[in-house]
Amino acid sequence: MVDGRLLKGVLMGIVGVFSLGSCSTIPEGAKAVSPFDVNRYLGKWYEIARLDFKYERNLNNTTAAYSLNEDGSIRVDNRGYNYITKEWKQAIGKAKPVGDPSVAMLKVSFFGPFYSGYNVIALDSEYRYALVAGKSLKYLWILSRETTIPDDIKQRYLHLADSLGYKISELVWVEHGVAK
Repeated sequence: MVDGRLLKGVLMGIVGVFSLGSCSTIPEGAKAVSPFDVNRYLGKWYEIARLDFKYERNLNNTTAAYSLNEDGSIRVDNRGYNYITKEWKQAIGKAKPVGDPSVAMLKVSFFGPFYSGYNVIALDSEYRYALVAGKSLKYLWILSRETTIPDDIKQRYLHLADSLGYKISELVWVEHGVAK
């Protein structure tokens, strides 16, 4: 007979290894922005483009708002309008630096103790436009403080993403405007 406390301890250890291992990943060849000032990054961002995945499928008018929590972590408030169901969706999570807070390598969680990579790999000096890589080549976002992005920055970010191996032809270009 297996001791319940031992089994619980083993399971908690396995969960811990997987959650820690998955949070510090960044795609091969990608480099997180440094120096990075999280306070300048806070605020509202509009999603310009993304590689689609199940939690954002069929969403337009997508935004991410970042603010500080009392414990120093970052509150993540993602919103988007599902144009199929005609409903707004929202996901609240939290993010923390993986290591040195002056490096834009974060871990983000929307599901309890499970974290995933959030890596700002390109950012203009005014903190208006960002290219964000997830933990693998399946996750990529182009963000802007406005609902559009200048073509020169868009092309620079697309070139960088392509050089890292992202399938930029599969990007979903987000529509912003009145939800219908």
